[in-house]
Amino acid sequence: MSNSELVHRIQKIDPPADRSAFLWGPRKTGKTTLLRQQFPEACWIDLLDYDLFLSLSQRPSSLRQILEAQFSKTVVIDEVQKIPNLMDEIHWLIENRGYQFILCGSSARKIRRGKSGLLGGRAWRFELYPLVTRELESFDLDRALHVGLIPSHYFAADAEMDLKGYVQDYLKEEIQAEALTRNLPAFSKFLRSAAITNGMLLNYSNAARESGVSVKTIREYYQILEDTLIGRQLAPWRKTKKRRLIETAKFFFFDTGIVSNLLEQRSLARGTSDYGRAFEHFILQECWAYRHYSKLDFPISFWRTASGSEVDLILGDAEVAIEVKASANVADRTKGLHLFHEENKCRKSFIISKEQRPRKISPQLTVLPWQNFCEMLWAGDIL
Repeated sequence: MSNSELVHRIQKIDPPADRSAFLWGPRKTGKTTLLRQQFPEACWIDLLDYDLFLSLSQRPSSLRQILEAQFSKTVVIDEVQKIPNLMDEIHWLIENRGYQFILCGSSARKIRRGKSGLLGGRAWRFELYPLVTRELESFDLDRALHVGLIPSHYFAADAEMDLKGYVQDYLKEEIQAEALTRNLPAFSKFLRSAAITNGMLLNYSNAARESGVSVKTIREYYQILEDTLIGRQLAPWRKTKKRRLIETAKFFFFDTGIVSNLLEQRSLARGTSDYGRAFEHFILQECWAYRHYSKLDFPISFWRTASGSEVDLILGDAEVAIEVKASANVADRTKGLHLFHEENKCRKSFIISKEQRPRKISPQLTVLPWQNFCEMLWAGDIL
């Protein structure tokens, strides 16, 4: 598979000239490449350059001298989380010299704790996700489910080795280097436990038992994953009129390939429960990316009753209800969708599947092949 099959990244970093911006995203999602394409004339400060990193760490004010020797008023700082103290100088340069900063990183954890924080509303926030279907001329679903959609992994000849190195680098650089936890063996056990339960209801007690740490520590571990953009929670739908709902969130890693690697899956066979869970995860990734790239910022949740009825995804304020089935022949058993529609009167209901063509089950419910769903989503025809 060749990088030439990559068409373009949808994300546009487009703050007005009097606003700066943050671009956040997990490692290797392509942030640096994207910014070099969109800001070719900018002054570039790469904090992976050790000499520059050392100089600015020791004397953040030297950034002022570096920029005064440049012609561009737009400045890109890559890996900005490495020097949180630099934010004070950036803040001063914005206020007093009129610079526009595009700040790029994989974790806002340290910066958020600093005095300047995230520049007090002076910077817009953008995120970069793994690849989505609209960014590729051809799309290999089975490959995406197994190795994920981080660009360098999706296109790699030996994606499994790349994924292994990615997880090891994450532990070493994001966790150990930032001193987020001193107990790396326990955190490694936790990562596998989190992968096993990816897409399931959070259960801190079980995870604590399997990792050999306290429930409080497990909560901190999950927070680390969210702070370093490795995963996020899917909130439960909480608006109900007559049914008792499950109000525990689910947790998903940011990419299907990370789960596959942590579970040491050599392959992902169609028809298995692992394949079905990865397929649901993929559809959620598309929805999360679309929500951000479209700037619609609609809520995404799931609905589950105490009696076990469930809808995989709710988009917006009950505008769209979605069930995800990795089957080429979906049975017309739609109890969860019907119950949810009965109570919330959602505009559209879909079963996203591997069937070959769309079909109507009822006036409110359509079975959609996943390809049709993705095309309609990015065309703005779902929500």
